[in-house]
Amino acid sequence: MNHRERFLELQALLASHDALWRPPAFQAGLPPWCFERPALAAELRALDEATLEQLVQEPDEALRWLAPHLPALLRSVELCALPALPARALPEPDRRFDAGVPGRKRAQIEAFAARLPATGLPLLEWCAGKGHLGRRLALADGVPVRSLEIDPALCADAERLAERSRLPQRVVCADALDPASRPHLHGHAVLALHACGELHRSLVRSADRDDAAAYAIAPCCYHRGANGGYRALGRDASLELDAATLRLAVTETVTAPRHDRRRLARDQAWKLGFIALRQTAEGGPVPHFRPVPPAWLNGSFEDFCRRLAEREGLRLPPALDWAEWEAVGERRRDEVRRLELVRHAFRRALEVWLALDLVLGFEARGFTARIGTFCERALTPRNLLILASRRGEGPLQP
Repeated sequence: MNHRERFLELQALLASHDALWRPPAFQAGLPPWCFERPALAAELRALDEATLEQLVQEPDEALRWLAPHLPALLRSVELCALPALPARALPEPDRRFDAGVPGRKRAQIEAFAARLPATGLPLLEWCAGKGHLGRRLALADGVPVRSLEIDPALCADAERLAERSRLPQRVVCADALDPASRPHLHGHAVLALHACGELHRSLVRSADRDDAAAYAIAPCCYHRGANGGYRALGRDASLELDAATLRLAVTETVTAPRHDRRRLARDQAWKLGFIALRQTAEGGPVPHFRPVPPAWLNGSFEDFCRRLAEREGLRLPPALDWAEWEAVGERRRDEVRRLELVRHAFRRALEVWLALDLVLGFEARGFTARIGTFCERALTPRNLLILASRRGEGPLQP
């Protein structure tokens, strides 16, 4: 199956089931599919906490559990099964790489770097942060690296680490989306490890004009920069996606520490408690829930609701049982977690569709491209890697 065939079949599958993955359970009272598939909704609500936790933490197990109700998920698993890209053995890093690289990030860098053939090309590290990836490849292959980053503090850290490492790494403090940054791509192999949204799409969109030799992109945060709706890069895309829907593709996360999970559960319950309170006070549909400052979640539930009500122009009733409304939010969160298993069953399909759109975008601009995984999803769910090079040249091809 070629890229276009896989893309079109995934697109048809997503389009035919969009009533299951578009409406977010967080906002709606009940997703409409609950009334169309009452048996599935009832089974989900009846899940005990241990089974629910297993299905949340193991997406493949959740797909198997849902498949008797949604047989198309079995085909979705097949379409999303992309090969692991071949890896090369990298020279062991020395102390010059160890400084300031967190464990999980270091493992992601090692996995990404191992999937890049040693081409001898100069490298451009796109949205470089502290330049860890560029520094790792400069150590491994002895090639010059240019690390482009917008944040002055991160640039200063990258420069300090490059100087200490005595490597051919130059840090450029600039906005990747500024047209003035495009000349930096000329003649380079461009590396983008988890560049968000428009930061990775812009590379594909102008690939036929930037004169880069090759690209290695692990996309992330597809919703960033898509406030006006998703602008497809290939010719065959027909799904209409707004930023809120695009977020679905990145909702799978690596298991957080227990205290972080407890805090997240409480935060979600508070938000859902306020939504229920607002629905009772105003009647009718509740507007989209806008993000709140993290500091608002540091006080009590009552403080949180009063701040939100002031922001939203909501007049609260004079006497409220705050403990009861907090309990309403907790019950609603328990229900949402169960019902969202259906929506989450389509998130990998959406992510692979979005990544294949990047691949087809490269191909439409005169590049040869391939896609696969560079690590296990347990290390990072954003484990897709696209390798592209100018047709006929192939420095990043097998």
